[in-house]
Amino acid sequence: MRDLSSELLAWYDVHAREMPWRVPPAERKAGVLPDPYAVWMSEVMLQQTTVAAVRDYHRKFLSFWPTVRDLAAAEDADVMAAWAGLGYYARARNLLKCARAVVADHGGVFPDNFEDLLKLPGVGPYTAAAVAAIAFDRPETVVDGNVERVMARLYDIHAPLPASKAELTAKAKGLTPQNRPGDYAQAVMDLGATICTPRNPACGICPWRDPCAARVAGTAAVLPKKTPKKKTPTRFGIVYVARRADGAWLLETRPEKGLLGGMLGWPGSDWGDDPKPDPPFEAEWAVLDEEARHTFTHFHLRLRIMTVRADADTQPMRGQFFLPDAFSPAALPTAMRKVFDLAHVTLRDD
Repeated sequence: MRDLSSELLAWYDVHAREMPWRVPPAERKAGVLPDPYAVWMSEVMLQQTTVAAVRDYHRKFLSFWPTVRDLAAAEDADVMAAWAGLGYYARARNLLKCARAVVADHGGVFPDNFEDLLKLPGVGPYTAAAVAAIAFDRPETVVDGNVERVMARLYDIHAPLPASKAELTAKAKGLTPQNRPGDYAQAVMDLGATICTPRNPACGICPWRDPCAARVAGTAAVLPKKTPKKKTPTRFGIVYVARRADGAWLLETRPEKGLLGGMLGWPGSDWGDDPKPDPPFEAEWAVLDEEARHTFTHFHLRLRIMTVRADADTQPMRGQFFLPDAFSPAALPTAMRKVFDLAHVTLRDD
């Protein structure tokens, strides 16, 4: 019987991708394990985000907060600002909660097993398995989208996702080795990211080319199959962008719960089918011809932008004015930065 995990590890030893949080296979085989803090942070950042987008953020966070104790002691606003642009902002809030729990409950040391990792705030089964395997070499099965695709093709499984997730996970578990499980987990993900890609898989150079049932059947290009998604709904909102003569911008901190929770943003209405005007103060607001558009996981958002030059003595009902040296558009979440990119042209200094 073929030892598929050994074949994949031999491929990985030569072709492993370089990652800021990864220890190269040669060093791991010599007994060097990665920093669990760096691994955990990478896994949180990589949820629904590409490696290319995460690399620089990961480096930035480690430069600001080199240890989990540093992160636990950080100001929420500083962490949220550093996260701006990476999206899915609940992850940033969970990052802080988890770091503080590791410090408060575990003496600043990450648990080294799946069960205890799973008890940490914001850590689900996937992240717990990934950290346990990659950081501590525990034989846990790590299944992301890349692994699901590889398993569907390797075993020619046609049942559509998400219903087939349990079957694909069982197949992945059956291949997880006791020897070098951390490297193996990363090897399967690398295989899916670089060779067994969603489109035009490079079957000719795949280390699992011969045993791949989908390649033999000629079905690799159509796998994994997925249940058709429902049409993405569109929500609407109104935002109010005010600037004083001294250059200060009116911003407010969004509620902790909900989308963009705890982030700075423009005062505005709720997001829905028929948003009601809700200006932060009475003024002659002008509407921009162009609206800001952004897509979240479950809906499209279209924001109508109202602008005004505020008087020096304006007292808003909510939010506060930030002078230019205390405000950077780069610290805004992407949806709010899109608003700024459109509105500041109208409100810029003459």
